[in-house]
Amino acid sequence: MSDIRLEQLTKSYGDSVAVDSVSLQIREGEFYALLGPSGCGKSTTLRMVAGFVKPTAGRIVVDGQNLTPLPPEKRDIGIVFQNYAIFPHMSVADNIAFGLKLRKKSRSEIDTAVRAALEQVGLTGFEDRFQRNLSGGQQQRVALARVLVTEPRILLLDEPLSALDKTLREEMKFWIKNLQQKLGITTIYVTHDQDEALTMSDRIGVMRAGQIEQSGTPQQIYEEPGTLFVTSFIGQSNILDVKCLEVKEHKATIELGGQVLQASTHHLIGKGTGAKLVIRPENVLMGQEAEAQGVPLLAATVLDETYQGAMLRYRLEVAGQEIVAERQNQFHLEKWDPGAVVRIGWTERRARVLPEDGAGSSSG
Repeated sequence: MSDIRLEQLTKSYGDSVAVDSVSLQIREGEFYALLGPSGCGKSTTLRMVAGFVKPTAGRIVVDGQNLTPLPPEKRDIGIVFQNYAIFPHMSVADNIAFGLKLRKKSRSEIDTAVRAALEQVGLTGFEDRFQRNLSGGQQQRVALARVLVTEPRILLLDEPLSALDKTLREEMKFWIKNLQQKLGITTIYVTHDQDEALTMSDRIGVMRAGQIEQSGTPQQIYEEPGTLFVTSFIGQSNILDVKCLEVKEHKATIELGGQVLQASTHHLIGKGTGAKLVIRPENVLMGQEAEAQGVPLLAATVLDETYQGAMLRYRLEVAGQEIVAERQNQFHLEKWDPGAVVRIGWTERRARVLPEDGAGSSSG
């Protein structure tokens, strides 16, 4: 296992900056996802780590060794791309053995390693099949086996599930994570899919415009978004305009619709200034549930209800702004028709206050 350190890593193409001074440490055996929209710099970052793209500035350090000047073949890093790049004229066994043959391994070493790799990825018995006889998921496993058989110290995965259908993606993301945990190999996983990142990762770096906007565990990223971009990109959030009355010890006192409320914050927001209240739809309490929590209550008008099977989704108007609430569809819970007035609220720790521009100074 190896640790990875990126130090002010930068890549420019003329006047365009693709990756902007990214500094990041990834621990031994960690599964770290780079998550962001197309063009944010995540794949460029990965390719710099692999050695396929030369940084404009900065360093890539693995286990204390500066890899920046080394070519890809000298880095001991394995990478799996989106298209798998399996050789169609080779059998599964020959595909997996390809890297070992380039390393001039003996026939007995290759046979032993290929058998072990096939077992690792659950393809024992598929040795003689060709690409045309493999499903998308099986092709992906071959591509992984071909990388893992060389025993790299780092595994890089560049959107490996994007070519699969939804059902297979769901299956494969758990399979890849279980395999990574079993092997204990340090992994960087590039994706634009938030569900993949939340499900598979130990930590996530959310990228925007070539920079890491926020880095943390999936729970931290989802429940404690540090910026409006992270809030909007990860899941769905209600973002309401409020007035900040005071910030003290990570707690903001705010005013919304004449009601004084409190929410958590990690930003220093000026007294009397505008701010944004962020709350996930599943954290909006309604009716008796809100009253039972003893939280400050606001009157909201139901605009419409959407049936989603296990979930009911309410669009509400509160203090002249729209908010969405989600509730489990259970027979014993209250339900409301459009036009009804319902009391809503939320617990302080489930709501966050951010500066109006989504940035601001951290209060620690």
